[in-house]
Amino acid sequence: MRAAVIVFPGSNCDRDMAVALKAAGADVSMVWHKDAALPDGVDLVAIPGGFSFGDYLRCGAIAAKSPICKAVVAHVERGGFALGVCNGFQVLTETGLLPGALMRNANLKFVCKAIDLKVETSDSAFTEGYNAGDTVGFPIAHHDGNYTADADTLAQLEAEARIPFRYLENPNGSVADIAGILSENRRVLGMMPHPERAVDVGHGGTDGQALFRGLVGQLTAA
Repeated sequence: MRAAVIVFPGSNCDRDMAVALKAAGADVSMVWHKDAALPDGVDLVAIPGGFSFGDYLRCGAIAAKSPICKAVVAHVERGGFALGVCNGFQVLTETGLLPGALMRNANLKFVCKAIDLKVETSDSAFTEGYNAGDTVGFPIAHHDGNYTADADTLAQLEAEARIPFRYLENPNGSVADIAGILSENRRVLGMMPHPERAVDVGHGGTDGQALFRGLVGQLTAA
């Protein structure tokens, strides 16, 4: 399975993402945001956390206009997989690949800590390594993680079981305790918590391993 990790000015979790994917068995390429094309044969595009372009304008808004994002959109439109974590989730909403928006945290403060999530569904390549109802622990580190969407979008996400993770204790005011969402075809996941920071015993927890192993295993078998 081949994966591409996109790197923007201000990305700071790109190496973490690459390490997590490689540990799960993926062949990983780092792709600079000014590149106009993805490497041949890429199965998964990962957009990592950080502060792309200093979070100026709106988080992810400038990054979404980078040349590589046209290739990312095309990749998704032809059925490719994409994973956006933290700033990557913000970029995915700014490109229109996922609905809704990430607003300033309700307490207007940067939040950095370990949190617990409830797994709501195992029906996706990203969550097949878990059971619905599982509790997993991932770190968070964000200032703009307050997910919001209009009532119709929220109703659709709920009806189609496209909310794979919810906060057990909401750290940012996100509507319906949403920690991540899936695209309509379930091939795109955006989430604020960092599974790539929970794949090694040295991280203090390994609950993120199942996400990457399941994803790499499914795409390798496809």
